[in-house]
Amino acid sequence: MCCCCCPPAISALFCLWFRSGCRKSTVASTLTFFPPEPALYKYERVTKDGRALEGDEQATTSNDSDGSNKREVQNGDGDDKKSEPTEGDSTSIEVAATSSVEESPMTHLPEAETKGQTQEQMKSPMEQLTDQAEERRKRSKVRKARDDVDVAVGVTYRLSLDERLVLPPYDQNSIQAVKVPVQAANKKDGDALLATLIYKLPEEQVTENTKTIIYSHGNATDIGAMFPIQVILALSLQCHVVVYDYSGYGESGGVPDEHNTYQDIEAVYQYVLKNVASNKPGNIILYGQSVGSGPCCYLACSASAEKLGGMILHSPFTSGMRVLTPSRALACLDIYPNIDRIKNAKCPVMVIHGVLDQEVDISHGQEMHENVPRNFQRDPWWVPDRGHNDITEGRGKLAEYLQRLRSFLASLENTN
Repeated sequence: MCCCCCPPAISALFCLWFRSGCRKSTVASTLTFFPPEPALYKYERVTKDGRALEGDEQATTSNDSDGSNKREVQNGDGDDKKSEPTEGDSTSIEVAATSSVEESPMTHLPEAETKGQTQEQMKSPMEQLTDQAEERRKRSKVRKARDDVDVAVGVTYRLSLDERLVLPPYDQNSIQAVKVPVQAANKKDGDALLATLIYKLPEEQVTENTKTIIYSHGNATDIGAMFPIQVILALSLQCHVVVYDYSGYGESGGVPDEHNTYQDIEAVYQYVLKNVASNKPGNIILYGQSVGSGPCCYLACSASAEKLGGMILHSPFTSGMRVLTPSRALACLDIYPNIDRIKNAKCPVMVIHGVLDQEVDISHGQEMHENVPRNFQRDPWWVPDRGHNDITEGRGKLAEYLQRLRSFLASLENTN
């Protein structure tokens, strides 16, 4: 294929591929993952005697202090003020549900920072991509060193949310901020800890059939931005909800990478199975939004997660490269082959997709639904007046979203 005959985006991919030594993972991670900077939350480190540690990683790697924009959320039995859930508080729920920001996979390249630069000083996109990859590796090493010390001395974590987030009422005693150990796909990267936020229902509300949702979020967001919808899902569906950050996102260690996300969801699943779901895989529901559909589809058809309760795919794509072009000429660079994996799904699957989605066309969601084994297909929701990021926006749409999720969960009870 001649690069001069290709669209600019395709030519750029080929150039990046060759310059990286033909490493697909380098291309994929550079074009796919955009962790929010700065993160919309922070894990405050607490010693065994309850003392908050100072001098965390953020203070040593950045000149900008974000402490003034954080609010603390106490884990467990703290003295902080309790924000009780209130029935019918639809205004705060509606606003909070739209707090997360997300972009589609593989559709953006870093823009050149050109302010105040001469032509000679301006970096090429390739130089920017190289710098980005190097910065991520450095950040990973710093975080690993800190996390290793934290594990050794028994540090625990307390969630601190960005004050700009609009939150619904919630029970602070239901929040558990933990870090789950994970082994990177590339052994050279070593192990890491994943920031994982658990919202557990009070014991008196838990039954033997209480479900646990493991939420794999979209691209340019993190568990801080996802906290409002996490609370809404837990309280509205009466289930535990676990949201985690991929390697290299937020407070998680490691670097963003397709295969690392597979290790990530595997580690979180095993942790949840043992510590939240009482070793009942049938009570675990995977929820994958956009990029999150990749790790979810991987886990749902793997031997390690047999007898899953179900899976919800929210604005999924058939594969990463197919978002850019239906041509298979670049199949060698493709990631997240969801369309191939969904055919081997071993649990009921519901697909949600906005008809007006301009990031990932609705045809992706429709094709995913059609390729679910027929006995595992559940009613999809093709949202007529919504796009990629706004499916839950508006009081009426949020209510319909929750009702459809309730119907899906009810169908699982009928199956079991």
